[in-house]
Amino acid sequence: MSKIKNTSSSKKTQYASIFRRLFAIFYDAFLLIAILFTVSAIATALNSGKAVESGDTLYPIFVIIIFGLSYLYFAWFWINGGQSLGMKTWQIKLLSCTDEVIDWKVAAIRFVSAIFSWGILGLGFLWAIFDSKNRSWHDLASKTVLIDLRKK
Repeated sequence: MSKIKNTSSSKKTQYASIFRRLFAIFYDAFLLIAILFTVSAIATALNSGKAVESGDTLYPIFVIIIFGLSYLYFAWFWINGGQSLGMKTWQIKLLSCTDEVIDWKVAAIRFVSAIFSWGILGLGFLWAIFDSKNRSWHDLASKTVLIDLRKK
């Protein structure tokens, strides 16, 4: 992907607002939860009909699978077109701020740092309010930006 440039001859880039981002996250959360419910049902069946709890033998595997599937859900969409289903719905797209391609490594950096963005009372997301390009901590860490695709 190419660098985002704002020249006088090109249309000014519109960055996705924090509200559009949050709505896309909310949409993606519903889709991801449906996937994770299915995985939980399978894990419960494999655990003799009991929920997998922290003391169970399957628990570490279950946690790895949950995080792995969550990563795969987002990373696959980011790598293949730059839009998860929620991002497509809310017309926002992930682009690299540099000339590098969004690959599995960039997606991993973005995913892990997004966990920290949420985990610290959501401060990483609120950072987007103060950034000139509406970037959050995980955008800064992965050198990416979300653009608004709506026609103005």
